[in-house]
Amino acid sequence: MEDYDKAYLVVSGVISWTIAFLLTRKIFPKRSFDFCNRIVSTIHAFLAVFLSSKSVQDWSCPVCPLVSNSSPLQMRALGITLAYLIYDLVCCLFDKNIKIDNSVHHIISIVGIGAGLAYEKCGSEMVATLWITEISSPFLHLRELLKELGYKDTDLNLAADVLFAVIFTLARMGFGPYLCYVIVSAKNPILIKDKPKLNDANIDCVQAMALGLQLVSAFWFYKIAKMVKYKLIKRSTSKTS
Repeated sequence: MEDYDKAYLVVSGVISWTIAFLLTRKIFPKRSFDFCNRIVSTIHAFLAVFLSSKSVQDWSCPVCPLVSNSSPLQMRALGITLAYLIYDLVCCLFDKNIKIDNSVHHIISIVGIGAGLAYEKCGSEMVATLWITEISSPFLHLRELLKELGYKDTDLNLAADVLFAVIFTLARMGFGPYLCYVIVSAKNPILIKDKPKLNDANIDCVQAMALGLQLVSAFWFYKIAKMVKYKLIKRSTSKTS
């Protein structure tokens, strides 16, 4: 894929996600900025999982071939997600809802995916990471959407919380560490040895992104576990009183 095509994919993607947000705001004029943004984020999550699944070359080994040239389908999935991440980061600035953990996640992802697009390598590993990180996102947004729709502290909201926690745990703390191990232990140089070997730079970036995302995932897992424990205790206490 030419550099012009990649730049066009990302720029047009940012514009498209922005238009989708503006249309959502028009459809739901009485809803909050965050509500509309989460609807767009949910659309991206489904699209990212679909495109990632479609780009898998061999389902018997979803992360194979390792350290290979990215396919056009993988490049498209990464480009659309990079555009979304840029859009979402800007949205957080406009909404004045900046959180350190979320910002770190966005920056790590933007740098890593940007490197993947620039060097067109490690597509299999990157779409696998994309699949793992986005599979639980619809349920993350669902629980917040339900709160604004008036279902806070209901059984439906609790079910969404538990479902999100279970899927997040299986994906991020089950498949995530395995994928991180596969990426980091791949037989590739860790340091950039000389300028012509641009692929080494991309490998380093992918490895750093895998480690960074796993650390962020572990932090979020801790927070999610505390949240679910608190809600389950609160629910059982309210029913016995």
